[in-house]
Amino acid sequence: MTVAQRENLDAEINLSADCEQYLTFLLNGEEYGVEILKVQGIQGWTRVTPIPNTPDFVLGVINLRGAVMPIIDLRKRFALSDVSYGPATVIVVVKVVEHDKERAVGLVVDAVSEVYNVDHHELKPAPNFGGTISTDYIKGLVTVQDKMLILLEVDGLVNEGVLGLVSDQLIQ
Repeated sequence: MTVAQRENLDAEINLSADCEQYLTFLLNGEEYGVEILKVQGIQGWTRVTPIPNTPDFVLGVINLRGAVMPIIDLRKRFALSDVSYGPATVIVVVKVVEHDKERAVGLVVDAVSEVYNVDHHELKPAPNFGGTISTDYIKGLVTVQDKMLILLEVDGLVNEGVLGLVSDQLIQ
């Protein structure tokens, strides 16, 4: 390992208290991010068991290592155009907190992108669109390497209208 590589590794390990790491993924050509500490894993696309009477963005559930978890298609959740799932399509498994209880939920995304260190001082608030459009699940926006990232508040994104719609017996 060269000195420069070692310095880069040391810089990544020694994040300041004002920094957080975000796993980013693609949806419709845009890059979104979730806190890396919320990510439990990345799973290749797999068959989902549909659950009747759920919104179209709740694809159903999967059994992952003995835990049944809901699967949410973020394209549909964000009202983006549908595309066929391809080889890069993955399920990002995140943990969310609802009423002091942690649950695992799978988010279907087009592809995983990068992990970025984001300084809190660089974070810009989500734009205010008035009362017509909710941005409660957007933690903020940040520019990294000349591109805008939309950082998601995963608890708000999943809890707002999702977990309450899926039976507690199906989510463990």
